[in-house]
Amino acid sequence: MYRALTLHDVIVAGIAAAVGIAAGLLLRALLRWLRERASRTRWNGDDVIVDALRTLVPWAAMAAGAAAAAAALPLTPTTVRNVNMALTAMLILAGTLTAARVIAGLVQSVAQSRSGVAGSATIFVNITRVVVLAMGFLVVLQTLGVSIAPLLTALGVGGLAVALALQDTLANLFAGVHILAAKTVQPGDYIRLSSGEEGYVVDINWRNTVVRDLSNNLVIIPNAQLAGTNMTNFSQPEQQLSIMVQVGVGYDSDLEHVERVTTEVVESVMTDITGAVPDHEPAVRFHTFGDSRISFTVILGVGEFSDQYRIKHEFIKRLHQRYRAEGIAVPAPKRTVTVQQGGPPMPKVIPHQREATTEPAL
Repeated sequence: MYRALTLHDVIVAGIAAAVGIAAGLLLRALLRWLRERASRTRWNGDDVIVDALRTLVPWAAMAAGAAAAAAALPLTPTTVRNVNMALTAMLILAGTLTAARVIAGLVQSVAQSRSGVAGSATIFVNITRVVVLAMGFLVVLQTLGVSIAPLLTALGVGGLAVALALQDTLANLFAGVHILAAKTVQPGDYIRLSSGEEGYVVDINWRNTVVRDLSNNLVIIPNAQLAGTNMTNFSQPEQQLSIMVQVGVGYDSDLEHVERVTTEVVESVMTDITGAVPDHEPAVRFHTFGDSRISFTVILGVGEFSDQYRIKHEFIKRLHQRYRAEGIAVPAPKRTVTVQQGGPPMPKVIPHQREATTEPAL
């Protein structure tokens, strides 16, 4: 027979519970202070860890106070076991949420450090979070005495049916994983698809890829379509690229003089314009005897894809101004139209007339 509940037991249990709650609040305030200090460091990992511990540590302190309060009360073994089981499940659940937040945050931090852009690919973060939460949920069920073997069997059979029903979704999921694992496309890259869509990759999630075009609109592309189409990545293997501008001069021009003047203009543009490549070697290549001009190509170096428009704009302005100052002509195509007088008259076109027909009366 167990002893009866006394006032002393209630006081001790209340003190234990109050100490646990007070410890949880103090630890939460301490972790808030640590978070402010961690935000001043360059590494993002300490921010993730401190932010995750703000959930686990206070709950652990309060669970310890509740366990101490339960131990001070004259409870039956069954009640004590149920209380300990519930507290353990609560701690496991809090630990699972903390682990999911920490691991997902670290994965996101690694993705940001490797891609070097503000956005990050969230597909790995979401997969990591779902896997950790699923494992923690199974551990909680096992702690509460629920057999997980039938549940796993049911999930296996149901998972097959779900996989058949969600073929397109799973295709996009695995296509996104393949794209990121192969590193063919990463957030921040400028891509162009064979279907015409182009822009900067903002994010690659579990279903689609978000692309921001030059007009600042978002283009949503399914991962399966992105993995199965022809694509040009202007940011790999390196971000710098070369652009070609077509120019033509008259046949009376001194080509040595034209090449020298054009090279000087290219050097000035590469040095003065933001987004150009200062160490780019100017290249002028003559290639065609045209109808009214000698055509050649000028090769310019740009830092990234979107810089080409500004650099090409400034190059054409400066080259036109310099050609006018140097007396270099850029001829326009000319056409001579000869009108012959006294030729044979043009035949007259007589419109076709339908013959009238008379049908016999019935």
